[in-house]
Amino acid sequence: MFGFGPATRIYVASGATDMRKNFNGLYGLVREHLGCDPESGHVFVFTNARRNRLKLLVYDGSGLWVCAKKLDGGRFRWPDADSTVKKIVLSSEELALLLGGIDLTQTRPRKWYRKPREEEPTESLNTA
Repeated sequence: MFGFGPATRIYVASGATDMRKNFNGLYGLVREHLGCDPESGHVFVFTNARRNRLKLLVYDGSGLWVCAKKLDGGRFRWPDADSTVKKIVLSSEELALLLGGIDLTQTRPRKWYRKPREEEPTESLNTA
């Protein structure tokens, strides 16, 4: 599995995604739907409507990775968001819990100092 540093953001796409999408399809979703740069090195997570499959899209500096997981039984407990939210930001710890089948709404983070993250710059989305 990948090791994500503290500067790596993990974006979870709210809503369902067509799991037939591959590199180019997910790349387009990140740019158009989530409004992020797919080559930023951040992690983008997608799931299907039944929540029994997910895909991660990651750029490692030399190319794109698409990692997929299909559950034999059960469902991923996707973070709740209202219909206006397109992406949810998770910590690497929360991603590990999500992938491990833990319901994030049933967990409670302890009071812990964490330096606030700056928003991703929008100028990185412009193409030459």
